[in-house]
Amino acid sequence: MTNILFVLVLSLLLAISLWWGFKKLPGDGRQILAAVPLYKKDSETWEGLNITYYGMLTANALVFAVSIMLILMGALNHTWTETLSLVVVLLGVCIPASRLTARVVEKKTNTFTVGGASFIGMLSAPFVLSAVNMTGFCNIPVIPFLAAIAISYAFGEGAGRLACISFGCCYGKPLSQCGPFVRRLFSKTSFVFSGKTKKISYEFGLDGQEVIPIQALTSIVYLSTGIVAMLFFLGASYAIALIIAICCTQLWRFASELFRADFRGGSRLSVYQMMSLSLVCCPFAVTVFFPPGQAPVPDIMLGLKGMVNPLLILCLQSIWIIVFFYLGKSKVTGATISFYVRKDRI
Repeated sequence: MTNILFVLVLSLLLAISLWWGFKKLPGDGRQILAAVPLYKKDSETWEGLNITYYGMLTANALVFAVSIMLILMGALNHTWTETLSLVVVLLGVCIPASRLTARVVEKKTNTFTVGGASFIGMLSAPFVLSAVNMTGFCNIPVIPFLAAIAISYAFGEGAGRLACISFGCCYGKPLSQCGPFVRRLFSKTSFVFSGKTKKISYEFGLDGQEVIPIQALTSIVYLSTGIVAMLFFLGASYAIALIIAICCTQLWRFASELFRADFRGGSRLSVYQMMSLSLVCCPFAVTVFFPPGQAPVPDIMLGLKGMVNPLLILCLQSIWIIVFFYLGKSKVTGATISFYVRKDRI
């Protein structure tokens, strides 16, 4: 009963977040969070650095995903220091991979890709865990650990698509270029982005036009997948949870690109789609090559109690700050800032 209650409360909070994000983030007032003056351009204006909602929402999503990971592994009676150490190692691989993959695939140096990060992370995770287990630092079974990672990834990317809505990236095709069925299907739920600094505007000039809300669909699919997989995980069906989490997210990633208008490479099937299809095989291969090991039945209350730790909270805050400043500093927009005195308030 406790497991069901936890999942229900989590689902409600996520539904509220998505409702707010789908309603507010396509507008031009939810892209730039702050502008910081750097140096004077002339006697009255400063050159500014833009801090974006993209960075804040991505940091939120990452810490949310890490928290889910800690709760699930804590429910298996593994300490947060063991889990967080492994997560930090994987993040050290995945975050640089997100920029490197985008540079190779999209030929752009100032953007990121979650697809590339998740691909590298999923492939390296079982080997990283096996290597750490061999050192004696921990003794974590591979299948439950990968299931927890896959579930956390589903939650993290589902929540992280709000950042894409804010920035106007990963956008869908305009309804004007779709068939009658698609136009009718999304006639009342399409996104209309506004703001010349959004990627959908400066890259393809689609601001002000109705487009398929592909980011919203991805959020719903991923978060729903995470919820279903979590239920199996909490029922100690770790292999099933792993298969559901990876197959549903990666098959949707493959299918969703058919409805996207942003540049995904010059070939008919993008590199990201081929990555997704190859990852679908991952959970089946893992169950063959890695022994299932012994894992207790999860206790969600044990996992939640483990989160009430001041040092852990400080670690999560540190991760948030690092990700926020790493991804939140805009490299594709600028600002001109002027200051003045409100004479009517002197």
